[in-house]
Amino acid sequence: MAKNLLIVESPAKAKTIEKILGEDFEVRSCYGHIRDLEKGDMGIDVKNNYKPRYIVPEDKEKVVRELKGYAKKADEVWLATDEDREGEAISWHLCEVLGLDPASTKRIVFHEITKPAIQSAVTKPRIVDMNLVNAQQARRILDRIVGFELSPVLWRKMSMKNNLSAGRVQSVAVRIIAEREREINAFTPVSTFKIEAFFSAKDLSGKAVIFSAEGKKQSSAEDAETFLKSCIGADYKVSDIQVKPGKKTPPAPFTTSTLQQEASRKLGYSVSRTMVLAQKLYESGKITYMRTDSVNLSETATEAVTKQIAAQYGNKYIQTRRFKNKNESAQEAHEAIRPTYMDSMTVEDSDSRRLYELIWKRTMACQMADAELEKTTAKIQISTNKEELTASGEVLKFDGFLKVYMEDRDDDDVSDDEQQEGMLPPLAVNQPLPLKEMKAVERFSRPLPRYTEASLVKKLEELGIGRPSTYAPTISTILKRGYVEKRDKEGVKRDFRILVLKNDAIAKQTEQENTGAEKSKLFPTDLGLVVTDFLKLYFDDIMDYNFTARIEEEFDEVAQGKMLWSKMIDDFYNPFKKDVDNTIEKAERISGERELGFDAVSGKKVITRMGRYGPMVQIGDTSNEEEKPRFAKLKNTQSIETITFDEAMELFRLPRNLGVFEDSDVVVNIGRFGPYIAHDKKFYSLGKEYDPYSISFEEATPIIVEKRAAKEERTIKVFEKEKIQLLRGPYGPYIKQGLRNYKLPKEKQETAADLSLEEVKAIIEEVKANPPKRVPRKKKGS
Repeated sequence: MAKNLLIVESPAKAKTIEKILGEDFEVRSCYGHIRDLEKGDMGIDVKNNYKPRYIVPEDKEKVVRELKGYAKKADEVWLATDEDREGEAISWHLCEVLGLDPASTKRIVFHEITKPAIQSAVTKPRIVDMNLVNAQQARRILDRIVGFELSPVLWRKMSMKNNLSAGRVQSVAVRIIAEREREINAFTPVSTFKIEAFFSAKDLSGKAVIFSAEGKKQSSAEDAETFLKSCIGADYKVSDIQVKPGKKTPPAPFTTSTLQQEASRKLGYSVSRTMVLAQKLYESGKITYMRTDSVNLSETATEAVTKQIAAQYGNKYIQTRRFKNKNESAQEAHEAIRPTYMDSMTVEDSDSRRLYELIWKRTMACQMADAELEKTTAKIQISTNKEELTASGEVLKFDGFLKVYMEDRDDDDVSDDEQQEGMLPPLAVNQPLPLKEMKAVERFSRPLPRYTEASLVKKLEELGIGRPSTYAPTISTILKRGYVEKRDKEGVKRDFRILVLKNDAIAKQTEQENTGAEKSKLFPTDLGLVVTDFLKLYFDDIMDYNFTARIEEEFDEVAQGKMLWSKMIDDFYNPFKKDVDNTIEKAERISGERELGFDAVSGKKVITRMGRYGPMVQIGDTSNEEEKPRFAKLKNTQSIETITFDEAMELFRLPRNLGVFEDSDVVVNIGRFGPYIAHDKKFYSLGKEYDPYSISFEEATPIIVEKRAAKEERTIKVFEKEKIQLLRGPYGPYIKQGLRNYKLPKEKQETAADLSLEEVKAIIEEVKANPPKRVPRKKKGS
């Protein structure tokens, strides 16, 4: 047994570090968090200074047992969990569980898993920083309080299944997405006409080339036509030319949020995928720590980057820079994300190769020279109306950092008027220019685009909400809870008008464009919208952007030892608890109900609202009428906020009777679990490729035949009266009663067909009395 036991968070990291430290150290993993707040009664003693009650989860008991054994045999235990607050808290929990003194146990931190960094860390151990631990404890306790207190309020006030939850950061993230959606729905496009003239001039080789120049936008078709008419018979000449130097500067090296944004834009990765791959690269010693809000590079790293630039591109491409953190309390790590060895331009692992190369290029670019440009602007005078047109061109004189890297941008950072500027041919003042044609093209204003995962991270960071370690879990949570969905949106066709002046005649034409198409965007669900409205109404502090950002600042103050964590929690909890009690007592139930009109046949009111199983339309009233109301489920692309009366009434076309097949009606409908076909008292689910409102009899009957055959093939035995089936599954025979499945004992599997009803019932009762233990899902980092 080695004299020293070093505990890290992941087994992958353990293997890498053990190779570096050699036989004096045994390196073991704690597989992430080893303790958490107990579930019962919030896990917090509110009356005793918010003292947390921690337990070792069942799935970590074996790990803790093994670590205790290793610790007893070792002369000294070292803690080397991650260097952020979460890692510091894990080190403290290890001290508590293993009986170590946090005031004397050696704690080491490092930004990268390389031989020099690890060996250096071992020579400079410190002890557990209790300020960082308390900041993390405060975050965990505060978030538990919010979730524990708010979620039951939603259960009581909404007629939904009890899987609703609210959280301090997740609820604000949903609000951001909901508000953008409502801005888009309320937006009315305004049309203007873009004036663009096309001229001919000779380039340096004497060849005639076409270039364009823009005029002042016109606010209506009439104004555009008037302008074009005023240009009939006009001469055009260059009235002024200006040539100005320009430059482009490289972006800073990656932080967690900018890596998530750029990996989304350039590689199409989700935020969670980016973090999984980045963690893999870090643990294998390829990059520095991946949870950081610092843009700093160490002197050693800067030297390595400039050496690599000189070797690949020459000294003229070097321009060293020190980037300044926007967030002065950048607390996650002390350095930006960068490769550990700049001479490694790629990695062998195919999964993480593209992300690594992105990090390598960005790190190289940040220490490279500015790109040098030459911008030319030419003013062209129109003889008949003294108006001016402007032609712009841009020439790249020196590529600088662009040789390696060009940063992408989000949709909302790109304006409608932007276009790639090309080169202009050589022009001279007073040079006459022959007009080929002039166009006035109708263009429409656009609302801000919906958020992508990357642009949401950017927004959260701008508002000061959350920290590098919280962005990915926040987005995962709101998607999993059904408050937000990530999907594509098909565009719709839209007419636009074009007026063309050519050979002193004006022609008018109408063309079509596709508008509103979006890919992998975040849409609030109706549930997300209704919950957001409720929380804003009764818990305005929790939903306030500034309040949430201020809480983050208070966590920072706790981490710096400037504030007691228990006082911070107390200041928050007392007014919050009053709001909770007041809401439970006085708030009405919520459903997001909206009146659409009245049914022409029955005269009954038509409303749309949230129901127990999701958004729906209802004809009639549940309280005032003896006759039961009729209900219809909304389509996935519809919302209770925007559905029209006609669209709502269309939903009541279901159930549809398509005809008779094998002497039984074929009926299509939508149920709790989605669209289905009913035939001969049996039900067959419809795949996403079929629309229940348009599927034909000819399409439905083959589905019945195919699914019936598949069901018969896996059916062993059926007890019709008791609604019990013996079925074949991928893991062997099993019993199905209603919606529940029961595994057959191994000794009964081969003789399943011979089982009697009494034997089957006995097996069901046995399984109910002794349910199989569920294997807990591993938490992140485990």
